[in-house]
Order: sequence, then C-alpha cells, then structure tokens
Amino acid sequence: MQSILEIRHLQTLLVLLETGTLSGAAARVHLTQSALSHQIKQLETYYATSIFERKTQPLRLTPAGQRLHALAQAVAALVSEAERDVARLVQGRAGKLRIAVECHTCFEWLMPAMDAYRQNWPEVELDLVSGFHANPLTLLREDKAELAIVSEHHKNSDAVFHPLFGFEIVGLVSCLHALAKKDHLTPHDFADETLITYPVADEMLDVVRLFLKPRGIEPKRRTAELTVAILQLVASRRGIAAMPVWAVQSYLQTGYVLAKRIGKKGLRGELYAATNPPIAHAAYLQDFVATLRSVSFNRLPGVVAL
Repeated sequence: MQSILEIRHLQTLLVLLETGTLSGAAARVHLTQSALSHQIKQLETYYATSIFERKTQPLRLTPAGQRLHALAQAVAALVSEAERDVARLVQGRAGKLRIAVECHTCFEWLMPAMDAYRQNWPEVELDLVSGFHANPLTLLREDKAELAIVSEHHKNSDAVFHPLFGFEIVGLVSCLHALAKKDHLTPHDFADETLITYPVADEMLDVVRLFLKPRGIEPKRRTAELTVAILQLVASRRGIAAMPVWAVQSYLQTGYVLAKRIGKKGLRGELYAATNPPIAHAAYLQDFVATLRSVSFNRLPGVVAL
C-alpha cells in the first residue's frame, strides 16, 4: 500500500519525544501547535490507532508510536550521514574548530556534544581554547577561535550568531533559609544577602545584569570556582546564588538546596554559538551547531528553543 509517512512526520516524532510537550516541540521546529497536531492526527487516522497516550506528561508513546519512533531514529541517522557525505564531497573534509566559552556551566553539555561530533567528523580538528573568557568574541576577531559560546546576541558584532537554547535561571537558597518559604524572589530579597557567584564580570551574570542592576540592587558578593562549592556555601547559609536550573537539577532532586523563581515571571537566560562569517555556513560548522542543540535537548531539563 502507498504510505503517507514522510520524513517531516518522523522528525516531529523525534522532537516531541525530546521536548516532552507539544508546545516545546512546536517552538523547536518553528511550527504552530495546531500544525504539529495535524501531522500526528494524519498518522493516527492513516494507521487507525493512537501514537501517543492521551493526557500524559511528559508525552508517552503507544506501542505503535514506539515502532514509528524507532523508525524515525534509524532514518534520521541515515539522513544525517548522507548529508554529511554530500557536504564532504562538495565542500571538502577538513576543518578546524577552536571553541571558547564564557560560562562555567557549559561543560555540562558541551563535552558530550563534542564527543558525539567527533564520531561523525573525525577529520575536523576540534579543540577548546583553555580557560574561561569574559569576551570570547574578541578571540573570534583575533583568529584565536572559530566558535564561541555566549549568552547574548550582540547585534553590532560582525560574528554570526546561531541560537542554541533558552532556559530558566533560578535562585538557590538553603532549605533552612527564611527565603525558603517564598514562592519567588524579588530584587529586594537579594539586597541584604550575600550573592555567591563564579569569579566573573557582572556582564556575564544574568541575575546581576538583567535583574538586580536595573533596579539599583548591589548585594554583598562572594565567589567560588566550582558549582559544587557554590552550592555547599548556599546549603550552609553563607549566601544565595542564581544558576541555570539544568546545572543544579541533581542537587535539587536530593533536596540539597531549594530553587526559587527569580521574579514573578522567572528569569530567562539564552545561549548562542557565535562564529566568524567565513565558516558560518560550512557543513562541518552547521552540523556542530545542530549537535550542540540535539545533545542539549536530550540531556538538559527545561531547555527551550530560541
């Protein structure tokens, strides 16, 4: 029989399972929720069976859905391999990617992404520019890096910015802290506290740059190099902190510290991969950015498409 199954249907299944929600998947593939629902309805009508179990969060597949998902994974791998092979034939195989990062928590997802990428592009020279850099875009201009992970899209920069993902930044307090009873933290909640951060400039701290500084709040400060050290100080009531929820998820699950929304609507952070224009559209670079997104959405809780 003639099938209606298309690659776009399989891509939808993959993204739905990665994000766990219809809204998250729609944002990821830049479609409306109704358009995504229509694709699923097409398949369910054609096969006369449900693909997803109804009213489950996150989404769960039926046995029929599991079989189609397995097909989607296999086809996606074959399509990616073919596209890489064609790109190598057209653009050549060699390339160099020196990566600079400005965030201490990036390695949570960057290292696994680099490992996955090496398997597909072993001929590309992949390396990390040592240390953390307050302004990694400078390294792009000085030809000391080909790619930088940054938290802002600098509109006046010559670099090309590739959106990676958005996430929520949460306030972290001790379970015994007076703020533990609050639903969310206000700027004034920080005023009389010690804010514990990584030893970086204020421009690199979203909680300072976006939440406290615009309101004239300047709390006392303390720094620590490691995430676990910051959380230990928070748990000991030496101060409070603000970090991406995905960077501290395991500590939250054990109750080591508590997470509080920053502001009534929450504080949102973003990450971009910035590259020099000459290689911005090179196949090996585009595939690296795609790998960063895929690994992040598979490994990190609560990330959203930009």
